[in-house]
Amino acid sequence: MSVASPEESPDSTHRIDSFNGEQSVYFVPLRWWKDAQESTPSESAEKREVLYTATTGSSYGGPMKLINNIFNSDILFDLRREGDGLQNGETGEASVSGRDFALVSSDMWLQALKWHHDDKNNEKGVKSFSAGGVDRGDVYPVQLRLSVVQESNSLAVKICKKDNSVECFRRACKIFSLDSEQLRIWDISGKTTLFFENDMNNSKDCQQQTDQEMLLELQIYGLSDSIKLKESKKEDGSTQQTNGITNGINGGTMFRFGRSNSLSFLGKAGEAGTLGLTGLQNLGNTCFMNSSLQCLAHTPKLVDFFLGEYSREINLENPLGMKGEIALAFGDLLRSLWAPGASTVAPRTFKAKLARFAPQFTGFNQHDSQELLAFLLDGLHEDLNRVKNKPYVEAKDGDGRPDEEVADEYWRNHVARNDSIIVDVCQGQYKSTLVCPICKKVSVMFDPFMYLSLPLPCTSMRTMDLTVMSADGGSLSVSLTVNVPKFGKFEDLQKALVTACSLPDDETLLVTEVYNNRILRFLEEPTDSLTLIRDGDKLVVYRLKKDAENSPLIVFMHQKLEEQFILGKSSPTWKAFGIPLVSRLSDVENGFDVENMYLKLLSSFKMPTELFTENLENPPIEEEAIDKAVTDGTTSIDDTNSTSVKETTESLPDPDPVLRLYLTDDRGSSIESEILKEKPVIIKSKRLNVLARWPVKELDVYDTCLLSSLPEVSKVGTKRPQESVSLYKCLEAFLKEEPLGPDDMWYCPGCKEHRQAIKKLDLWRLPEILVIHLKRFSYSRFMKNKLEAYVEFPIDGLDLSSYISYTNGQTTYRYMLYAISNHYGSMGGGHYTAYVHHGGDRWYDFDDSHVNQISQEKIKTSAAYVLFYKRLVEDK
Repeated sequence: MSVASPEESPDSTHRIDSFNGEQSVYFVPLRWWKDAQESTPSESAEKREVLYTATTGSSYGGPMKLINNIFNSDILFDLRREGDGLQNGETGEASVSGRDFALVSSDMWLQALKWHHDDKNNEKGVKSFSAGGVDRGDVYPVQLRLSVVQESNSLAVKICKKDNSVECFRRACKIFSLDSEQLRIWDISGKTTLFFENDMNNSKDCQQQTDQEMLLELQIYGLSDSIKLKESKKEDGSTQQTNGITNGINGGTMFRFGRSNSLSFLGKAGEAGTLGLTGLQNLGNTCFMNSSLQCLAHTPKLVDFFLGEYSREINLENPLGMKGEIALAFGDLLRSLWAPGASTVAPRTFKAKLARFAPQFTGFNQHDSQELLAFLLDGLHEDLNRVKNKPYVEAKDGDGRPDEEVADEYWRNHVARNDSIIVDVCQGQYKSTLVCPICKKVSVMFDPFMYLSLPLPCTSMRTMDLTVMSADGGSLSVSLTVNVPKFGKFEDLQKALVTACSLPDDETLLVTEVYNNRILRFLEEPTDSLTLIRDGDKLVVYRLKKDAENSPLIVFMHQKLEEQFILGKSSPTWKAFGIPLVSRLSDVENGFDVENMYLKLLSSFKMPTELFTENLENPPIEEEAIDKAVTDGTTSIDDTNSTSVKETTESLPDPDPVLRLYLTDDRGSSIESEILKEKPVIIKSKRLNVLARWPVKELDVYDTCLLSSLPEVSKVGTKRPQESVSLYKCLEAFLKEEPLGPDDMWYCPGCKEHRQAIKKLDLWRLPEILVIHLKRFSYSRFMKNKLEAYVEFPIDGLDLSSYISYTNGQTTYRYMLYAISNHYGSMGGGHYTAYVHHGGDRWYDFDDSHVNQISQEKIKTSAAYVLFYKRLVEDK
């Protein structure tokens, strides 16, 4: 409550400043207040009430007193203090009438408001958890001018018509009318007593003080009124018609005192809506911050805590905290979001504090809402930590003791150093078990958690398309599709292929990457990462005989003669085509053996005799085959210019009608020497590269299109069906046993060495508010990716009873969803929003400054990123 005069003397300025603290006093019906106060014990029980009665014949000491009395255009009355000896609760049931009102503090009003809302919802069977969901009626301002009359120990009140809109002034006349029953006001807040004390202590001239005028702004809030602004549109353009919502709790009038040069408006006249449905302005790529803030601003217990006297718990001495600045900034922001009649809030102060203590959020780049949430929860905890001096505690291993005893010891040690509203509401505990793979040493620890980061198991797999070639040419090439771990190793691919091929014991597999009709690389190192294989790569798997493993490898590449036009002249050119063929050089002595091996590998691609003869008599136009080859990306632009193999045969000369084989390099680009049938083959290395140059007519016998067909690992542009996974499956993947990574080795106390231990997590103690982070963003050395899988998550009945290792005395492990942080778009950008439950079956979409209602059926999307659950309370 703060006041100001037109002419402030040094003394009056000191008095005003000493009383200025943006404190609020609420004007509510006494019966409404008593109903809530009798059912909800509060600190007000220790306060003393001061009774004021309103009387006519105002002693208002302003210079316009005579004119006001003559024309009676303004409302004038006195509030005479009757005494302050009454204890709270002594007003008596019989003395309460419809003209009795109470002045209560902000905290008292919020507690009473919440009680009435919960009581109303309980009658309807609606589950309620916080001040959220409390309907508010129309909000409109009324300006008052006050002066203190020391002689009569009273306040002179004037409500000027020129200070208020027509409809607001009409309502004020009805509320403060003295024509009917006497108006009595009980000050339970103690603010007016403090005002009189400050006024008396700091005033040197009583007459000067009597003539001093103070401006007071009332925000009339939801007071029952039969007029309901029916004529407001005609008489006052600044007053908007409400949506007709009637407050079921009779509402209240909020007094907010502010300096005349900096009045605080809580909303436009006639504005209607619901408490807490206030948007946050986007300050420039701050949607990630707005999304997390809206979810926290609607979190049970946190709302009640920060709307109360939370400043009492701020820890200014904690070296790990931020001197309470983050807690104060968040508290002020939350109060602004829950203020009656609040419009869009610009969180500039909070953003500045955030950038100061977390430089990673400086500037206006897009960030991760979950990273901000993690920092904010930790920062609020440290700022509100009730422990001033943290004792030293040493973590002890279980050493065979019962898990319950060890877990309780860990939790006591944790709470001895960490005790805050965040710990009370948001922190749980899980059991971590490590087993050494060598000495089998078992280590059990119980660690706290603020949220659960769950992997998406369906998106941890990768689908690959490969081509498998037979070992001896006895069958055509086969296309295979296998599923492998997205971040697995080549050995995982080998295992998947062995299963998919039903590989017999006498065969082995050789995996290669083919590019431009040659083998680019051999994938033989089992520990290499599968991320080295790109979606556009083309992989060929060769089945080889195991008994020839020590024999040199022979790779056949193919070329055919094609016509090219250079400067308008035809020029025959050798051009590579088809998939390389691979075998082992066993029992090979001369060039004749090499040619027979090559023709045997090609035998499966030979066309049937009947079809071949028919094609010679009536050559087809093989447009479809050529289109397929072009689509597969295995032919060049020159291939698309030829219409058929037969046409090429007839148009080109045949300089050499015999198939010839040459020794070449691994690229097939240079010829070393020809392989003659009668002469022995000299093998100088473990790999022999052979280039086969085909005569034009003999090539017609083979299906070159089939030989050239080679799919990509994952064809670009292919839209695969959206993956879906249950939230329970994500939780199971989080809790499953798995080895530690090579960069996260555990020091085994038994072996006295770092080991790649087996780790297992179990849920041990669940918090009241359970925050679940879905790990949609994946990072590796070579790529960054966002997982777009749809996660099926429960709304009203998340049951974790089968996933908890220890009941710990809790009666229920069922949770209800109340908020979602969403991310739309790609990684490194995109947009964040929030969905928030607001009582009953109502959900709202918070998109920065825009707040719109959304149906419950639409809140489940693949954009869900962070889920906020609250524990349900079983009905007794």
